[in-house]
Amino acid sequence: MKFGIGQSVRRVEDVRFVTGQGQYTDDLHLPGEVHAAFLRSPHAHAEIKSVDISAAKEMPGVLGVFTGQDMVDGNIGPIPSMIMFKNRDGSEANDTVRRALALERVRHVGDPVVLVVAETLLQAQDAAEQIFVDYEPLDAVVTLEDAAAPGAVQIWDNIEGNRSLDWTFGDQQPVDDALAKAAHVVSIDLVQNRLVANPMEPRVAIGQYDKGTEKYTFHVSTQGVIRMQQRVAGEHLHIDPSNLRVITTDVGGGFGVKGFDYQEYAAVLYAARNIDRPIKWTCDRAETFFTEVHGRESLQHADLALDADGKILGLKVINKANVGAYQSVFSTLIPTAAGARIFGGVYKIPATYCEVATYVTNTTSLDAYRGAGRPEAAYLIERAMDEAGRVTGLGPIEIRKRNFIKPEEMPYKNWFGVNFDSGDFAHNLDDALNRAHYDQRETRKADARTRGKYYGMGLSYYVEITAADQERAEIRFTDNGAVELVVGTLSNGQGHETTFAQVIAEKLGVPFESISIF
Repeated sequence: MKFGIGQSVRRVEDVRFVTGQGQYTDDLHLPGEVHAAFLRSPHAHAEIKSVDISAAKEMPGVLGVFTGQDMVDGNIGPIPSMIMFKNRDGSEANDTVRRALALERVRHVGDPVVLVVAETLLQAQDAAEQIFVDYEPLDAVVTLEDAAAPGAVQIWDNIEGNRSLDWTFGDQQPVDDALAKAAHVVSIDLVQNRLVANPMEPRVAIGQYDKGTEKYTFHVSTQGVIRMQQRVAGEHLHIDPSNLRVITTDVGGGFGVKGFDYQEYAAVLYAARNIDRPIKWTCDRAETFFTEVHGRESLQHADLALDADGKILGLKVINKANVGAYQSVFSTLIPTAAGARIFGGVYKIPATYCEVATYVTNTTSLDAYRGAGRPEAAYLIERAMDEAGRVTGLGPIEIRKRNFIKPEEMPYKNWFGVNFDSGDFAHNLDDALNRAHYDQRETRKADARTRGKYYGMGLSYYVEITAADQERAEIRFTDNGAVELVVGTLSNGQGHETTFAQVIAEKLGVPFESISIF
């Protein structure tokens, strides 16, 4: 089929974008719309002794000023995480409480404390500057090393030693036996650095409330409207999801960070209910850096056992991960099962065992971004393979070829139960080496040095297992023979409108140009 799956077609959404007709959430201007601004903590860790909003309430254009106590009195629930695992001793992992607005303590710079609503954004920002918060600064813990140190400042009363989860997977004894009998043991320590996502379009939220029907409408830049509806309605507003309509138009980047319910969302909807006007909040670039979830940040140690021929006998991984001040939705999943299920990559490893400890710190929360655990797993095993090639003298190519899962061993189930149904990894490597002219690397290196430059070439094999989620999808057939797909998942740059239309065209045998995506 000309326009079927895998065919090269012109993206249908691009005409809208290149002609400036894309519609992002901040492009919306609703009748009677007013604006919100947040007063945020300048401290990484502090007690809130008192909050004086009296001067702010008298500022020009101000329609409402809301505190953490207002949110509690209004029955606005905190943001829950999704801790799916127990500690190694079978006990329940400890969670954090992330309120829409901080109540008794702030735990990272940028923690929202007060919401101001005014006729204009500048009026709201000016009023926020008139709020006086009496803080009692506390010692802060901002690194993994400090969080795990004996006698460290405890951020949460219920999280002893700042360790929120102590998780293991695999059988330790076979791995210890492999390390004991190995001809070579390769040990590496890695830093998976924290990163800020920083999408082109910052987050935007517009809340509306209809007193007559007691229903909310929420325009928000997100990656999936159904999950957002379920969480915001059920966890924050405590209403039936049918009473909350979530609308997302175009999304200017996200790759994970726009998939979550943030503190500002519940606060804006609460304020809309009280003021009875549409309220818009647009995250500025500075707020993006300390409010949207960050990615990565962990310390990894790996021991790789090999026999005299360079064959892998076992792999042991010890991972310490920072989850930030508040455990976000998937923050404990990412350094555990999300990454661990692909430990070992494309290599045949008879025995694997890992230990993961997650720690809270006085930093912005961490959650899913661009692979969410799998890039860290690939980085770990590929760095270990490079070191194994050096230690054994086999080099980076031969050490990999001796340990690839072979085509005849497919289907192959790895240590976590993930099934490899096909693959010829040695062929892929040879093809990459040929295309990169790997045999010419020494000549190219020498040539680069004559021009005052350094030239290097490295190897890395990346294998991915994607995340899974649930969203609404509905196919409609119109009277004129067209097909409409209503789907809850949102593109943030991947071209869903084109891709989904290709799938429908091939599976249903209908013309590509007759398909519309909503």
